[in-house]
Amino acid sequence: CTPQLRAIDAINPMEASFREAFASGITTVITGPGSANPIGGQLAAIKTYGKRIDDMIIKAPVGIKIAFGENPKATYNDKSQSPSTRMATAALIRETFKKAQEYQRQVEQYQNNSDEEDPPEYDIKSESLLPLLNGDIPLHAHVHRADDIFTAVRIAREFNLNLILVHCTEGHLIAEQLADDGYPVLLGPILTDRSKPELKNQSEITPAVLSEAGLKISIITDHPETPEKYLTLCAAMAVKHGLRRDEALRAITINPAVSCGIGDRVGSIDDGKDSDIVIWDGDPLDIMGSPYGIVI
Repeated sequence: CTPQLRAIDAINPMEASFREAFASGITTVITGPGSANPIGGQLAAIKTYGKRIDDMIIKAPVGIKIAFGENPKATYNDKSQSPSTRMATAALIRETFKKAQEYQRQVEQYQNNSDEEDPPEYDIKSESLLPLLNGDIPLHAHVHRADDIFTAVRIAREFNLNLILVHCTEGHLIAEQLADDGYPVLLGPILTDRSKPELKNQSEITPAVLSEAGLKISIITDHPETPEKYLTLCAAMAVKHGLRRDEALRAITINPAVSCGIGDRVGSIDDGKDSDIVIWDGDPLDIMGSPYGIVI
């Protein structure tokens, strides 16, 4: 469990995919540590243009990444150590959150009575989780299978955390329950193969089903699983399989911005927001459409 890892310390703005994403009309992304660890670290919202990551940041941290299912299981099974089961993954996440809660209590106790109390010993992992526990940033849960989705919901409720469901591959199988819960979902990638058992129910209909159920959906590429430059193609595929066109456009603009807590900066054209505007030479959801100009 590594909540202290910061995405911005590992991003190389000179990498070619930044130029490709920007040329494709993608001006803002959220990125972070992968899903090998039960708690991966801190996500960052950044621009896709610039040479120095510090100048590209919109918000960091913008969330804490956790992961359930095959990824942490496979990673640590190969090392012959825990967590190699779903139970152990959930238990480690709970244990880390509990320790952070106790650290938070000690910090608050010291702040309220600093004349008589000693400060708690600094704990970088627990310190990194305080914005999450305080509700300042959400928990991004990597989940594919329905039972993993419900485990993420269960833990978020236990600790009263703001939750975002990432991938949500089997979401169309539990649309009614997800609609009752009301957590935002970031769906995708849908243009990849079923590379592991928990993707067996992957379907292009998931965005349409969850949107019709009343959920605020966003479409993601999970770059580099699907390169970021194909985001509009992913949205077009969702339309082909039943998603309303206007909802598909929202799913790659304002919906992810609002769901991820940066809607005050990006996602729509409005007073006070960043002036990132993409002008297309045709329909953005047409495979032949291309950005004609990008204003930043």
